[in-house]
Amino acid sequence: MSVKISIEKNRIIAYLSGEIDHHSALLLRQEIDLAVRENNPSELILDFSEVSFMDSSGIGLVMGRYRVMNESGGTVTIHNPSPNIKKVMKLSGIEKLASINNV
Repeated sequence: MSVKISIEKNRIIAYLSGEIDHHSALLLRQEIDLAVRENNPSELILDFSEVSFMDSSGIGLVMGRYRVMNESGGTVTIHNPSPNIKKVMKLSGIEKLASINNV
């Protein structure tokens, strides 16, 4: 699992790749939160186009980033999840916290 962080104007894009499980979610959370704290963006985009697997830790990752962004008045958007990951996200209710888009 890896993440590439891109900072563009007032938003951060986190390009995730690989498998998101309990161990990798912790590292992802730390890297993304550091970028958010240092840059205070109004939008955080989590790009899932290269994520091949996600368990409930991925849901927790999104929910936690929603809380962090919501505290500062920002939003979270999810880009390009696979059909299976998108289904898991919809079943979990993530759409109530973050919009899910294929771009």
